[in-house]
Amino acid sequence: MRRGNSLAVYLVNLSVSDLLYTISLPVWIMLAQKQTVDDTLCSLVDVIMYNSFYVGSGLLCCISMDRYLAVVFPLHFATAHKVRTAALVSTLVWLMEIFLHAGLLAYTGDLQNFSSARLCAVNKSMSAKHAHMAIIRVVLGFLVPVLLMSFCFQQIIMSLRASTSTVASERKKIRNLLLLLLLVYMVSFAPFQFVMFLRGLLEPDNCRTARSLRDYYMVFVATTTINSVADPVVYCLMSESAKTEIKRVLSNCEDKFSKVASRIKSSSSTTA
Repeated sequence: MRRGNSLAVYLVNLSVSDLLYTISLPVWIMLAQKQTVDDTLCSLVDVIMYNSFYVGSGLLCCISMDRYLAVVFPLHFATAHKVRTAALVSTLVWLMEIFLHAGLLAYTGDLQNFSSARLCAVNKSMSAKHAHMAIIRVVLGFLVPVLLMSFCFQQIIMSLRASTSTVASERKKIRNLLLLLLLVYMVSFAPFQFVMFLRGLLEPDNCRTARSLRDYYMVFVATTTINSVADPVVYCLMSESAKTEIKRVLSNCEDKFSKVASRIKSSSSTTA
């Protein structure tokens, strides 16, 4: 960020989003073990989890757009690549998600009864209002970002194919990275969002459907953690300075391991 890299701003915000989600995991573990959790804390970790999902989706859209403008229109939109612009856009993403989430919770009545609602508990079946909220979340928080990212990645790949200044190996590298980003996002969130969409359509006041979808829902909530695990790895691959730093650390570790191994070897030979 100090070097004027706008992409770094989005990555820092994405890291904060992932860390917030990670911080909520101990409470989910306590709930899974049937331990007592305070009502307010229960609702709070649920809000943190969902906010991290959709803030992350918004930031991924920002990263996609940033790369799209940089590759497809390299001589235009210079303001969009400034750190100040990226910080402003990131702030707007956080505010939009928080206000949208608060509005949906107010619509269902959960905001007014934040503690007693125990939002982290999976109800036997969704009410009509909670079903509407689930469908809105899926459409705005998942389908729209997927379509936007897919469009940006397609345009970037087409632009790279038409570029004569970019060598074939570099084009292949960028294409594979973009496909990896989309794959990680889809593997992490598509199953969960699909089940949420089914719950919103079929479950309202239908206990039988709720029981049949409950196990799938619980499994796919867990698989969303793949995103938080994969994000640091994938986004380090986007930064040349990060890759250089990783190589330096690995080289230092290798040197230290070699020294330790040689000491052990010399010690064992001396003993013999």
